Amino acid sequence: MSQNHYHVLGVSATAAAHDIKLAYKRLAVQLHPDKHGGNPIYEERFKAVAVAYQILNDPARRAAYDQQLRQIEQRAAEARRQQEYRVQGQHVYGVPMPPPAPLRTRPPAGSAERHYRSIPKQRKFTRRDYVLTFSVMAGILFFFLLVKLVMDHVTAVSNYEDGLAAYKNRKWETAIGYFTEALHFKPEYKEALKRRAEIEQLVNHNYRSASADYTAALRETSRRTEKATLLYRLAQCQVQLGQVASAERNLTQALTLDSLQTGAWLARGEVRLFEQRRFPGAVRDFTTGLRLRSMMGRSVPVKYLTYRGLAYYKMQDLTLARQDYRQVLETNPSNGQVHFLLGRVAQQEGNDPAACEFFRRAVLLGYLYADEARQQNCP
Repeated sequence: MSQNHYHVLGVSATAAAHDIKLAYKRLAVQLHPDKHGGNPIYEERFKAVAVAYQILNDPARRAAYDQQLRQIEQRAAEARRQQEYRVQGQHVYGVPMPPPAPLRTRPPAGSAERHYRSIPKQRKFTRRDYVLTFSVMAGILFFFLLVKLVMDHVTAVSNYEDGLAAYKNRKWETAIGYFTEALHFKPEYKEALKRRAEIEQLVNHNYRSASADYTAALRETSRRTEKATLLYRLAQCQVQLGQVASAERNLTQALTLDSLQTGAWLARGEVRLFEQRRFPGAVRDFTTGLRLRSMMGRSVPVKYLTYRGLAYYKMQDLTLARQDYRQVLETNPSNGQVHFLLGRVAQQEGNDPAACEFFRRAVLLGYLYADEARQQNCP
């Protein structure tokens, strides 16, 4: 017996009733013919499982079946023992034993039944292997890129902090060196760009380099007030470079972003007065900038009062021009330039004695341009 009921259920001969029951339920569900489209092979196996369970589930029938298995095993063991100790040429009752017949379950397969199927050659790398390889390589590349970015950021911040310390100590060249090194590792570092631009503009007067840094910092800025300040600084550099139209446009944009930028109002007024000769616009800008400074409690710069007076003078509004000039003299009585300008106002009004007196005072205060006017207009 090549397969007994225990083998059919897949349990040992000493299995408990509970284990036999569980094995039967599992196989019954697994081998049920309905799940396999009525396949006769599964139908036969299902029947074998049912028969095995009927016998093994009944204690009496199982005991009888175990006894049969023991007897079969004993007979098989006895036959093997006799076969092992029998001499090949032994005679039984004077007759030699015939050779044992070969064990066959069926006749050998003929040539018509034999068929061969070639084993498909497997590729060395499948698509999955390529995807996995590229994923690992991309992961490694991403890791190294991330490490580089982190290290560049740390190095840039360290150099910026060293440059800031040098900036506070007024060591301009050292500060520029540190800021440049920081920008080497992090080119879009906004704070380093701003600080380097300030040194180039205010200390080195390298307005072209300062403009480049302010422009780069603007690309990294999103806050309105900060952007307005950078546009104002950029416009100051552009005025020095003779880029008047760009300067005026950037100052207008700065005031659109932050109308409280007093420096931008005054700077645009200066551009409109001296470069564009748009005197009414210059007056409006000077007036707005000076009013905002006064509202903020900040001092009123006499330079821009003088400029507004000059704009009034160009517009032939001599009364307002005189008011601004006299306000400047209240703050700085020794300003020779303003005495000269008051002389020009008096000259326009036809008051030659007053004009000559203002020219004389201007010369005494060291404003040499007034001497030529005094010689030409005063006896």
